Amino acid sequence: MKFLRYEYEGITSYGVLEDETVYPVTGNIFGDFTVAKEGVLLSCVKLLVPCEPTKIIAVGLNYSDHAKELKEEQRKAPVLFSKPTTALLPNGGTILWPCQSGQVDYEAELAVIIGKTADKIQPEEADDYIFGYTCLNDVTARDLQKIDGQWTRAKGFNTFAPMGPFIETEVDVSSLDIRLELNGEVKQQGNTDMMMFSPRELVSFVSGVMTLFPGDVITTGTPAGIGPMQHGDKVSVIIEKVGTLTNYME
Repeated sequence: MKFLRYEYEGITSYGVLEDETVYPVTGNIFGDFTVAKEGVLLSCVKLLVPCEPTKIIAVGLNYSDHAKELKEEQRKAPVLFSKPTTALLPNGGTILWPCQSGQVDYEAELAVIIGKTADKIQPEEADDYIFGYTCLNDVTARDLQKIDGQWTRAKGFNTFAPMGPFIETEVDVSSLDIRLELNGEVKQQGNTDMMMFSPRELVSFVSGVMTLFPGDVITTGTPAGIGPMQHGDKVSVIIEKVGTLTNYME
């Protein structure tokens, strides 16, 4: 199923998307819920970020080709950092260029959405805790990352976590094409089978550090080809069987 969050006639709701029609959901999408029999056309609603996480945990250097392009050795354990929820931006939204930075980069990523509370789980249990998957752009002020020597400021500005448009709950993500297009030109091209740590392994690893709650996000790293955006650019993260996330640079 494809789940989304949207606004229609001043009301914010969760919904299920089928054949370009949004069917409202009542109840808790991570628990018991009911799908309405009547819907509204997708073109008539305003898409929002597809869930409301308590935290966004990101993974650095998780694609083998990306690690090579940065001349980094393969890590024995995932490298974690966080992005604040204030960085979230829905599909179609505008990425704001911070005045502190002279270089703002794109990073196409597959994001995991947690479906139930997870604390110290094993990789083989992870599927029971994963609700679904969506697209995320790990926008980064690259010059500030180099200056600071760590990633919080560079990746934490408002609008630096575009995510969506939908959460896909019925997909095998072990081998999916992932790419990024900048103004229609392919800049990143990879496959999720190039991850050094799988989504299952990441959910297990992160849950051993902190408790994960329904709606929380783990974003799984980016393939090679990261690079800068310019004012006025159109940027799209495209993941096979998951969706297309499009945003615009201020």
